Amino acid sequence: MGPRHASQPGSDPESGAGQYDPNRGAAADASDALVARDVRKTFGATRALRGVDLVMRPAEVLALVGQNGCGKSTLVKLLAGFHEPDSATQVECHGRTFALGDAAAAHAAGLRFVHQDLGVVPALNTMDNLALGFGYACGAGRRIKWREQNRAAREALDALGYGFDVSVPLIQLAPVERTAVSIARALQGIDPKSSVLVLDEPTATMPRPEVERMFGIIHSLRSAGVSVLYVSHHLNEVYAISDRITVMRDGELIDTRPTAELPRHELAEMIVGHVIDTVTSEVSEAAGPVVLELEKLATSALRGIDLQVREGEIVGVAGLTGSGREQLCDAVFGGIRRAGTVRVKGRELEAMRPDLMVRHRVGLVPADRRELGIFETMTLRENFTIPDVSQYSRRLFFRHRAERRDVERLSRELRVKAAGTETGIDALSGGNQQKVVVGRWLRLEPTVLLLDEPTQGVDIGAKADIHQLIDHVAATGTAVLVCSTDEAELERLCHRVIVLRDGHVAIQLPRSGASAARIVRETLGVGDRAEATSARKVAP
Repeated sequence: MGPRHASQPGSDPESGAGQYDPNRGAAADASDALVARDVRKTFGATRALRGVDLVMRPAEVLALVGQNGCGKSTLVKLLAGFHEPDSATQVECHGRTFALGDAAAAHAAGLRFVHQDLGVVPALNTMDNLALGFGYACGAGRRIKWREQNRAAREALDALGYGFDVSVPLIQLAPVERTAVSIARALQGIDPKSSVLVLDEPTATMPRPEVERMFGIIHSLRSAGVSVLYVSHHLNEVYAISDRITVMRDGELIDTRPTAELPRHELAEMIVGHVIDTVTSEVSEAAGPVVLELEKLATSALRGIDLQVREGEIVGVAGLTGSGREQLCDAVFGGIRRAGTVRVKGRELEAMRPDLMVRHRVGLVPADRRELGIFETMTLRENFTIPDVSQYSRRLFFRHRAERRDVERLSRELRVKAAGTETGIDALSGGNQQKVVVGRWLRLEPTVLLLDEPTQGVDIGAKADIHQLIDHVAATGTAVLVCSTDEAELERLCHRVIVLRDGHVAIQLPRSGASAARIVRETLGVGDRAEATSARKVAP
């Protein structure tokens, strides 16, 4: 069952016919691999899933696509038993019925999951990772049969077309090899023809050559009879690997179509919900001097990009997970290793030195507010002033009263809802916490403000307030870089938007051409100029 080249299942309809037989129809029958009917899920006032019907065929690769927030992740978590549905719902996996929302029952029925976070232990080798949750082969006295364990691990990887050393710690393996270990662990002890494997964004952190290797694994699984639900934002992958495509939007299943019969432009419009505009215009110019300059900036995902942000300019960055978007702000600020040059007002700053960034009045609002943005055990006051308290120090004394006055003023201006300055930050809502994270940098009158998903997980009112704060800070002359997966947010805020694909700048859009729909189109790689345009150096 060795891997084959990714060429057979769902060929792009604009380049050739696929192999899926559309005459099989859309209705479920006794031979279906997975059938879920009328799946509903609400979170408070939010209807995440609105009566979704999902049907998978045996030994097919079914792609599940849609924008962020469409309900894909909720559906996968329901199937995995992480969430429970609004009402009792029965699901069939190869004829075996189980209750949706029951993890043990889903596993017993044959459902297996490999999430973007693989759940492997990098310090352990393949043998040990395969034994997690399944146990070791043991003999007399409960002694581990290492030779048998080694052989079983090699056979599991051989079945996927891999032959690397199973005694090497996973941290030394390539991302696709770690994914192979996770897949092998998920499928061990089950008949492939009676299983359904859910792959949730499996290539998010993989470079292109490893994606091709990942396709080989999926082909080998399909040929062995495994049914694969492939969740991805990457349309190139979807067309290369899938037999059919299921589109979700706003909690509803819009349609399921054979891949070979669904043109890319039509798929993009199904994902967005309307005809996507094809505006073409030149890059707008900014009048102010260059404040932030990136030259050949490279990380594990970025491939050497050039970018300039001018005084008072808001530049947006869009891109799918794995495009490099999620690493850009951290790389500039010094949170992850990078190559290339970062200059602030013409001065080159060292890599991995956040202290120098703060000294030169560069602020970062990270994407993960709870882990990286707030200090949960500290107060509102301490979270506001922690980047720099030097203005309150006078020799051996600390001016606590002046600090509290400043925080009270900032809280009023930013409309932070809290009982007082000594309120614990963990007692605030997510939106108010985010206002504090943004406000701590506004207090220092930043030269550059780096915003990574600035309104992620906040309510609509807090989102509007934060957008106004960003408008204000840019109006005072700050250079602002916004990395976001919210296309409407980029349209609302930015003077121009650059779109990253595969670690490179694919295109840049001026404000007049940066509609949310156009950003989606370019992000998905189906823009009018997406295939032909490669803007490596981005300067207004």
